[in-house]
Amino acid sequence: MHRFLQWQRLVVLAAAVGLVVSLWPAASSLYDLTGEETLAAQVRGVVHWLNTAVRPQPRLSPDTPVQNKGDSIFGVNTFLQNEVEEWKRERSLQLARDAGFRFIRQEFVWEDIEIHGKGDFEDRRHEPAKSAWEKYDNIVALAEANGLQIIARLSNPPAWSRALPVEETGALAPPDDFNDFADFAAAVAERYKGRIRYYQIWNEPNGNEEWGRHQPVNPEEYTELLCLAYERIKQVDPEAVVLAGALTPTVEISPANMNDLIFLERMYAAGAGACFDVMSAQGYGLWSGARDQRLRPTVINYPHNLYIRDVMVRHGDAAKPIWISEMGWNTVPEELYPRFGRVTEEQQARYAVEAYERARAEWPWVGVNSYWFLKLAAEEREKPMYYFRLLEPDFTPLPVYEAITEYANGNPQPAATPGWVYVWGGLRPYLFTISAAILFFTLLHWLTPKEGD
Repeated sequence: MHRFLQWQRLVVLAAAVGLVVSLWPAASSLYDLTGEETLAAQVRGVVHWLNTAVRPQPRLSPDTPVQNKGDSIFGVNTFLQNEVEEWKRERSLQLARDAGFRFIRQEFVWEDIEIHGKGDFEDRRHEPAKSAWEKYDNIVALAEANGLQIIARLSNPPAWSRALPVEETGALAPPDDFNDFADFAAAVAERYKGRIRYYQIWNEPNGNEEWGRHQPVNPEEYTELLCLAYERIKQVDPEAVVLAGALTPTVEISPANMNDLIFLERMYAAGAGACFDVMSAQGYGLWSGARDQRLRPTVINYPHNLYIRDVMVRHGDAAKPIWISEMGWNTVPEELYPRFGRVTEEQQARYAVEAYERARAEWPWVGVNSYWFLKLAAEEREKPMYYFRLLEPDFTPLPVYEAITEYANGNPQPAATPGWVYVWGGLRPYLFTISAAILFFTLLHWLTPKEGD
């Protein structure tokens, strides 16, 4: 009896050690674990993390070689089409280059290029008329002069592409005939063949009115548009790399917005896997920092792309990378609604650097990570989105610009986290379950009265 009790004690001890090991985080502080700054938020974050750490983790296939990663992780979003004066476009790209960015994600606005009708690339909105390509030719030339590669975001249909008025459809609704968009994508690829290699098809088709104001988002329709554009771009330029549109991370399931993971699953079911070379995701931190390790499909934080990766791996696309289209934290002032979270300028700068550090060190499937964004006009100050900026309208750099500049120009590329780290992350929930079960049944057996007790 005594020897049996000794054996039971050893089993209980081993199970307890297993529980502790299964829950032990890869973090040196509560901030590293939760991405939260205050103790109260960190305590809540630990509870949240415990709730998710014991569940099955995303399948990431970290050791699979990934193609089309790009030659630098440093990208930035630009709105150069809104700069009327050429010197402002040039200054913007000089500052992007100086900060260490090697990619710009720049919209090639369909309604600003094929303005008045199909096949009509003349701009007659002002006198004298001129080529609608002129501004975009200048953007491409300036990017080349500054050693910057362009991710050309193709979106924003012109009014002529829809029968219904814009008041009914919304300005971002897709065209009635998806072939019109594919023809536009081919026209852009043909004009800039050998100068632009990367093309992104649409943006956030699963929500935010970017698939129209009054029509439901539709992953099957988006897949059809994506595949048509992919085929036409590849016909014109076989060396082009096509990015699927970045999916907005949302937990909502409604006609207007669809959870990004469900949307992507339905895209794959519709055949989208054959129609893109790179998947896109958004990398907003919102209310927590870049080091937040909490994972749950219904929680939106910086590492949410791991769930996008999980869907890709399960559908046989482990060799394709994810490019993060928009990454950043918002410094919106108190008088404006914090739609995108709220951080201080110091936190914004620190989180941005930590976001690049984490992607480079832990996520070997992530390619270009484009900060949202370089600058906007002063007229946008009343909108929360304005406060993601790196530069003021007069080109004054903010702390986040200076922090990224110091980091991007002074840090060598570190090795990605070894694959065994991710293997362990996947095994941890099973160790927890086994250890908890052993502990429970051993203690139950131990405490159950026996004959003769």
